Amino acid sequence: MHFELAFVLIFAVATAVAIAARYFKIPYTVALVVAGLTLGAVRAFEPPHLTKELLFAIILPGLLFEAAFHVEFRKFWKNKLAIHSMAIPGVAASAGLTALILSPWVEGMNAVEGFGLIPALVFAAVIVSTDPIAVVGLFKSLGAPKRLLILVEGESLLNDGTAVVLFTLVVAVATGGNFTLGGAAFNFVKVVGMGMLVGSLVGYIAARVIQRVDDAMVEITCTVIAAYGSFVIAENFHYSGVIATVVAGMLCGNWATHEGMSPTTRVAVESFWEYWSFALNSVVFLLIGMEVQLGSLLASWKPILAAYVAVLVGRAVVVYGMSALLRLTSERLPWSWSAVLTWSGLRGAISMVLVLSLPPDFPHRELLVNMTFGVVVLSIIIQGLSMAPLLRKLGITGLKDAYQEQYELARGRLGAIHAALAALEGMRRSREIPGDVLTQLEKDYQEKESVTEKELTELKQQSMRFHEEEHQEAVRRMLIVEKEALLKSYQSATIGKEAFERLTAELDERIAKADAAESHTSAPVVPASPAGATGT
Repeated sequence: MHFELAFVLIFAVATAVAIAARYFKIPYTVALVVAGLTLGAVRAFEPPHLTKELLFAIILPGLLFEAAFHVEFRKFWKNKLAIHSMAIPGVAASAGLTALILSPWVEGMNAVEGFGLIPALVFAAVIVSTDPIAVVGLFKSLGAPKRLLILVEGESLLNDGTAVVLFTLVVAVATGGNFTLGGAAFNFVKVVGMGMLVGSLVGYIAARVIQRVDDAMVEITCTVIAAYGSFVIAENFHYSGVIATVVAGMLCGNWATHEGMSPTTRVAVESFWEYWSFALNSVVFLLIGMEVQLGSLLASWKPILAAYVAVLVGRAVVVYGMSALLRLTSERLPWSWSAVLTWSGLRGAISMVLVLSLPPDFPHRELLVNMTFGVVVLSIIIQGLSMAPLLRKLGITGLKDAYQEQYELARGRLGAIHAALAALEGMRRSREIPGDVLTQLEKDYQEKESVTEKELTELKQQSMRFHEEEHQEAVRRMLIVEKEALLKSYQSATIGKEAFERLTAELDERIAKADAAESHTSAPVVPASPAGATGT
């Protein structure tokens, strides 16, 4: 079968699966993997193989850039300690624990001979990166706390780069290369640091070009160049293409879109990346399912099951350990979130591609491939399908009051109306459009504003949480304004260094308290009792 026809069939299947997943209300990526397993079992058609070249040239840069493009840097930076601790030292610790648990367990089964610590470390390095695509969409649809979503997305954006570097080091040791702890640390810092530099340069250049042009097609093309160009350049010099693309995506999403794009262009760019992400996800998860050889996996079911349990235990120990340490900081996490972070650590395409890149004569290669494919499929199906019930059981989501959706719609509508009124005011000042036209439009929008504000007032009477959320948002914005004013005063020599440092420390403490209060308002809502109601 021709390569082009295979891709047409893949997109046709993906469309049908998307419709079915929406109808049956199951995670789309889980449905894709199941569909891929079914098609692969019946050999419906010969798909393109999920090779390292396909993943690195087309799929991975697009998915990474799209995810990073939509991450708010302010929220990411607020949780920098939690994200970085789980994505860098947490990944290394998780790999080590997984290998220590797995090696004696597999050898004790008497099914595999000579499966020592080195093969177990190779498997752990392969499987340690997480792919949260299957659960992020579910989090959004169920209204999970935004901070929890940022933690899952942020960790996955960074731990891919850590896992690739760790895998390279472990394979080098396994094939007889020299290894020193200092050399490994230096190599890691070089690969990741230079990847950040490449991503910053490419993202900066793309953002500057976007600022100077006003053409949606050109600006979309600039983001595509930033996504794939940063990855290719970094990989060409043996740096982390993953980190480079993530940095370029965050620069474009947090700077270029706000400083250089018109509202119309922003909608076009976001629509393009939303579709491209859908297309790439459709391809990669279908190919995961079709790549799996069910007969071979069933023959290795014992090592696969042992590997799956070892991976879960290793991640749980690291996540709960990191959560315990974070409780000593301002970024403390609820214990229920630790359970979700453990269970949301699904594995995906990067693990499969890394294991397939092992040399053909690598010891236990076939077993490592089967274990990796088996764990990926189990994690996507078992954890993907059980994530929604887990969130509800822990009371993290699914318990929103009856007015929450109405409130979010009204807030969004009011924000859009205010933006339109501000744009009309700008048109009036620039005299681009006749005043009589603007007057009528302003009148229409002011009427909409009045209706929406009345709706919000009524909704806030139903639940005190809405008022608390708005209060916390206003408090935090004012604290940031105060901090910016302090910095300007210090830079203009209005206040000295000691006064600046003392006032800044006070403000930082107040901001930390505001952040903690903000996270508490993410708890499930209890509707306010009707007026006059009495308790029993």
